[in-house]
Amino acid sequence: MRQLSFMEPHFSPHDRNGRRRSIMPAILGLLVFFFMLAPFAALALVTSWGKFHFVAGDGDAIRVSLFYSLASLTIIICLGTPLAWWLANYEFRGKLLVEALILLPLLTPPLAMGILLASFYGPYGAAGAGLERLGLTLTNNPEAFVLAQVYGAMPYYAIAARAAFEGVPRELEQIAMTLGKEPWQIFLQVTLPLSRLGLAAGMALAWIRAMGEFGIVLIIAYFPQGIPVKLWVNLQDTGLSSVYPLLWLFFIIAMPLPLLLGILSRRRSVF
Repeated sequence: MRQLSFMEPHFSPHDRNGRRRSIMPAILGLLVFFFMLAPFAALALVTSWGKFHFVAGDGDAIRVSLFYSLASLTIIICLGTPLAWWLANYEFRGKLLVEALILLPLLTPPLAMGILLASFYGPYGAAGAGLERLGLTLTNNPEAFVLAQVYGAMPYYAIAARAAFEGVPRELEQIAMTLGKEPWQIFLQVTLPLSRLGLAAGMALAWIRAMGEFGIVLIIAYFPQGIPVKLWVNLQDTGLSSVYPLLWLFFIIAMPLPLLLGILSRRRSVF
């Protein structure tokens, strides 16, 4: 008698109830997929392709978003990775409170988060006044732009990275320790490779979130204008016709990195 593969359904081909149970989730999944895709399909229909052109300042907005989002993502990875590893590997009093506080930038409305940053890092803020004496101003400049993106996107990466580190089997790290590996070697040779899928997902989320940050940037770094703020300016000044070209380009710029990270991480997991 032939054994069923684990990829085959666990019910008889003649079991109608089993078929119904297996088909319904797929149908619901397709309906949700089309529901999520509908606005983007509409975008393709409403775009005036014959009059497709950019307006003044769009090129600068593209360069600002691309360059400073990469800088923000680098900072997020450098700061968020040790934070996530610490939360995943250490137990201490007040840990739940620390985890809740890390979520505050994510839970705070973006405009309110921008006001908080301006109140703290602005010229008259607690940190801003001291930084200004050192010649560093965090208002309407590239540094403020990066600061806004880091605050907007850091929680997404930290949450995903922490989950990835928690998914690494502790037994493998302990075996590496018994073989005489140093902690940094264990992290590089065991922890990072085993958590790469989750870390890649966190980087993709942080990248998209940083690129699309609008509310925080609008308050603390209106200049230089990135793509989200320029979309709003174009809408106010010219109308919808000037929004669609820049929006299409935003998708073209934002999507390749998440797709590349996903492909590379999954390809390596096969080997």
